[in-house]
Amino acid sequence: MDSVFKALADPHRRDLLDALRRQDGQSLSELQAALPLSRFGVAKHLGVLEDAGLVTRVKRGRFTDHYLNAVPLTEALARWIEPYAVAPAVLGVLDLKARLEGTKMTDTKPDYVLRTYIRCTQDALWEALTDADAAANYHPFTPTAVRDGDTIVYKLPDGADMLICREMAKTPKTRIESEFVPKWAPDIPVSRFVWTIDPQGDACRLTLEHYDIPPGGEGYAEGWERLTAGLKTWLETGTPTRITAPQPEEAR
Repeated sequence: MDSVFKALADPHRRDLLDALRRQDGQSLSELQAALPLSRFGVAKHLGVLEDAGLVTRVKRGRFTDHYLNAVPLTEALARWIEPYAVAPAVLGVLDLKARLEGTKMTDTKPDYVLRTYIRCTQDALWEALTDADAAANYHPFTPTAVRDGDTIVYKLPDGADMLICREMAKTPKTRIESEFVPKWAPDIPVSRFVWTIDPQGDACRLTLEHYDIPPGGEGYAEGWERLTAGLKTWLETGTPTRITAPQPEEAR
């Protein structure tokens, strides 16, 4: 966590994060155009942000796109800020937006990318992502999920469907590609997301890519960040952790 606060201490690095918050998935050249820095300077600052886990690079052939990875910020928020009920405006930095278009996952870059490292086995992480019963230990919005064949249905407290995730392709213990069907807002079109697991010694690197995010889906990012932070804490400590959104002052 020290590296996160150190990375945020520099105003140029904060400007880079702001630029990615406004438009995720930018190249080095695009980021340089928005800052009064040389290409080398921008690359150096991006390296610091990447080392802190705040920026993720995704290569597409000859191109490299940079994405804001808010998981470390979410973890800091859960540890240092939410317990003290700091103003909800702090959550704004976690509300990432993407306005990219595309139809084929193989031809387009993701609208949103999240990456974190979890100290657990590949088997444990795979089971956590595919076992519907495991959702009760980390899902921020519902403790109930049921599996029906290749589909996981997440339920609201009243038993109504909240979210349907239909698995379109799976590589055992490595990759899951799924449809994302938001039943809480049936007017929002279906989109797609991919989980990728890469073993890294005694840990696993977990990457989420969300494609085809439609207008109205701007809040998906914060949901993924809370879910992944809860998943990481549960797998590393054994303590079920659901990082829910703070209630408004009048509801407390």
